[in-house]
Amino acid sequence: MTDKINKTNKMSPDSKRTLKRILKYSAIRLVSLFLTVMVGIFLTIMIANMGGYVDELVKGQVNENLMMRVANDPTYKVMTPERRKTFFQDQLELEYERLGLNQPFMVRSFRFLWNAMRMNLGSAQQMTSDSGSKQVKLIITERLAPSLLLMGTANLTLFFLAITVALTLSRKYGSRVDKFFISLSPLSSMPSWFYGIFFILLFSAVLKILPFSGMIDSPPPRTTGGYILSVLRHLILPASSLIISASFASIYSWRTFFLIYSSEDYVEMAKAKGLPSKLIKRRYILRPTLPTIITSFSLMMITMWMGALLTEKIFGWPGLGSVIVAAVGSFDTAVIVGTTIIYGYLLAITVFVLDFVYALVDPRVKVGQGGN
Repeated sequence: MTDKINKTNKMSPDSKRTLKRILKYSAIRLVSLFLTVMVGIFLTIMIANMGGYVDELVKGQVNENLMMRVANDPTYKVMTPERRKTFFQDQLELEYERLGLNQPFMVRSFRFLWNAMRMNLGSAQQMTSDSGSKQVKLIITERLAPSLLLMGTANLTLFFLAITVALTLSRKYGSRVDKFFISLSPLSSMPSWFYGIFFILLFSAVLKILPFSGMIDSPPPRTTGGYILSVLRHLILPASSLIISASFASIYSWRTFFLIYSSEDYVEMAKAKGLPSKLIKRRYILRPTLPTIITSFSLMMITMWMGALLTEKIFGWPGLGSVIVAAVGSFDTAVIVGTTIIYGYLLAITVFVLDFVYALVDPRVKVGQGGN
């Protein structure tokens, strides 16, 4: 009996080779994605700092702020001109050292890159978190959850809604409903913030049934149920604007994929066998198109992440959008780089997981095995 169990637990040579191939591929893929993110972050550091020009702007602001501060200091007023100059210069050098402006630009850039890849984002130059901290990590993490809530709700709703409608339209090709939805596809050319402004005017200003902005009522509800309902009410308009702006193009694109696969011989064979329509749609049309659909959706999801910045700003949604807008306006390089790292890692994780999702939805795809 023991020998039988041991034989069962032993992996076959093919299984060992498959596991070894997957592990090797995963390691190489992770390293390549890590290097890609690192290059992207370094370019962001260079661009956000304008090759060192922002340092000069920051130095000018530091000089001006220090001059105003020491001008109101009684001890500074009684100093001799030589002493004032020495005192001011010493304070200026201390401020430069605190901000790291006393080091060469390239040295600071590579040190900043190393710290950024380890999520050691340091302190912001201008901005503060809601709790008053200058730590970039706190500034971002405080606003990350609302952004994930908004984007998660919008993306999941969009995915299942678009697939359901597109699959239904592919079975009703040429009908009035099909022509109606196809005629609406140009509406996706308008960005989500445009729909956001329209929805605010209609549902908040005119109909007065949904809140204008924010994430929670003021004052916040005291009960957990009331708090959740308040968040959901505030979530409706921004999520709807994101969904509407991308849904019609997705439905049109995915419907085309479904139409192509609907004309395959094996689909006609399934119809001839008398299989139920729902089974045909799920097994013979939806499943072969899922890799293409998932790729299209993933790329669109990244685009929506970036496009949601203005949408969050319009609705006063306390997410990363307002943080990025404020950071760009104040030339706060640390916060700009920090948000870029978050987006970079999210994109890298999405691309990495996609390879395994393909293998799950399509048995023909072998992880780590190239085609011949």
